[in-house]
Amino acid sequence: MRYPHIFTPLKLNQLVLPNRIYSTAHAEVYAEAGGLPGDRYIRYYEEKAKGGLGMAICGGSSPVSIDVPQGAWRPVNLTTDRVVEPMARLAETVHRHGMKIMIQATHMGRRSAWMGDPWPHLVSPSGIREPVHRGNCRAIEIEDIRRIIADFGKAAARVQRSGFDGIEISAAHQQLIDQFWSPRSNVRTDEWGGSLENRMRFGIEVLRAVREAVGRDFCVGIRMCADEFHDNGIDHEVAKEIAAALCDTDLIDFISVIGSGADTHNTLANCMPPMALPPEPFVHLAAGLKSVASVPILHAQGIRDITQAERILAAGEVDMVGMTRAHIADPHIMLKVREGREAEIRQCVGSNFCIDRMYTGADALCIQSPATSREATMPHVIERTRGPKRKIVVVGAGPAGLEAARVSRQRGHDVVLFERSAAVGGQINLAAKAPQREQMAGIVRFLDLETKRLGVDRRLATKATAGMVLAEMPDIVVLATGGRANLDQEPAWGATEGLSVSAWDILSERIAPAENVLVYDAISTHAGFGVADFIASRGATVELVTPDVKPADDAGGTTFPIFYRRLYKLGIIPTPNYWLESVYAEGNKKVAVLRNEYTDEREERVVDQVVIENGIKPNTEVYWALKEQSVNRGQYDLEALYSAKPQPVLGELGGDGRFALFRVGDCLSMHNIHAAIYDALRLCKDF
Repeated sequence: MRYPHIFTPLKLNQLVLPNRIYSTAHAEVYAEAGGLPGDRYIRYYEEKAKGGLGMAICGGSSPVSIDVPQGAWRPVNLTTDRVVEPMARLAETVHRHGMKIMIQATHMGRRSAWMGDPWPHLVSPSGIREPVHRGNCRAIEIEDIRRIIADFGKAAARVQRSGFDGIEISAAHQQLIDQFWSPRSNVRTDEWGGSLENRMRFGIEVLRAVREAVGRDFCVGIRMCADEFHDNGIDHEVAKEIAAALCDTDLIDFISVIGSGADTHNTLANCMPPMALPPEPFVHLAAGLKSVASVPILHAQGIRDITQAERILAAGEVDMVGMTRAHIADPHIMLKVREGREAEIRQCVGSNFCIDRMYTGADALCIQSPATSREATMPHVIERTRGPKRKIVVVGAGPAGLEAARVSRQRGHDVVLFERSAAVGGQINLAAKAPQREQMAGIVRFLDLETKRLGVDRRLATKATAGMVLAEMPDIVVLATGGRANLDQEPAWGATEGLSVSAWDILSERIAPAENVLVYDAISTHAGFGVADFIASRGATVELVTPDVKPADDAGGTTFPIFYRRLYKLGIIPTPNYWLESVYAEGNKKVAVLRNEYTDEREERVVDQVVIENGIKPNTEVYWALKEQSVNRGQYDLEALYSAKPQPVLGELGGDGRFALFRVGDCLSMHNIHAAIYDALRLCKDF
């Protein structure tokens, strides 16, 4: 009973929820063609149900009308009766495990891009363009308003027929209902604009249509923003007025509260708070709405730890806590808590890899849990092998090596893990040195604790050689030796002469930052900006040069705005569209020669230090020393690997001194943390 408030049931209309933790609506990007939940979609939510979650709200931004582009985030399509049968299968599946399920229904209004099937002319209250999605739109007409209100009712009826437990109407993230609410997007002078009562009219008419379609006993809630953080938008006091008025209608059974608008890049980053923001940054806004509401208040933003959730509930700030990204990282949180296994929870670190992928139209994946959404082929729970017990040697204790050791040991094998450093973690330890990226270390913490708990034979501060590996008489060798800073790609950078240094040199504090520094970022993800931030935060003058169209171009939609807040705060000078051509010495200074991508004109910068982030080159020394002696010459059967089947060579091993050799992670080629851990899981799950 360490979490009495979490495990106190909550009643929403006729629903009785077994605990007060839920997963909020989010764009999974898993739906099949036509916007129908398929096997992958169902398995993803079933895993949360198996893990003891009380309720999930699926289908973030599921459209009710056909004049919303359906392709970008592959939402569940609530505009057609064809959705009823697959949704019924989803509901039946999660109900078997005791979880309740709802879906979020919405009309996006201007919050979309018109370029995509069915190529609609977007509508909004006043035809004002939405900045983030470049949503050019027309002013909505009365006929459109009536049509869309009716569409909400039809969609709600489909949800009820499918056997779902309720529906959440979205008036958050600057979608059509809150586009009507907000004076930022509604400057109408008719009965749908002007006063707050008039601006609320559309949303209330939607709720009336929904309630008429589903009846009094079906659970209907609304998700709303408690402060848009715009001077010309909805502030917290107005949001409280809206919440109180909604409760007075007797049309809703709960309010799900978020903080921040979402129609600019900067405010969008607040909506799914990344690790750079403080924990639970907007719970006070939810508490503000609770002070005026007569229905339960649900809230989720930056709540990733179960003790956080218990404290918030105990304080009476909200009635139910959403831990959505936390359950993407580990869908079995509630089960582990019930069983007293909190130390085994793979805790979300707030990297926003999941959300940033979604904003590019890619499926939501977890940076550290590759089984999430791959439940058909990848296990969340590793079962012990029914085959022979083997000796497995893993070289390298970065994320790939740690996962290989963890999974292999859980399979029941004897595992030796070599790591040349005194600490595990590899490149993640460097990433966590960057300001506001410290929580990346949580990925290592979980794997570190698990390999210790499971009894992996960890040999740290030991640089493994081929001879040391062979002395262990392994059946399988997994190389996760990572890489080294790739500075020798361009000899003219002068790395060997000491004219330039790597981002690794700076972040590891092997070399101190100078006073006037040029950082050249050829990769444009997190690392280059991280080292620029690291240097600038120590008082140096920093120019960040990249050949891409903007710094951190590939960092993701909820991440790059955080970087840019830092950029302007610290005075980092952004210089996009330039290549670093060469570096030469001039006295005690370094001269960086830059070439413009589009004009070919050269410019020079005289600085104290040139720092280069150019990714990595694989470490392959041990691989080449072992390759010829291995049964498989270090090669994968790619058809087996990509279809999630065991490597055929495993069947040839018989404890006679022969061994199979595999590489995972960056010692094959530079990928990212997710890819490294996925490499290890999909290989070692079959050992």
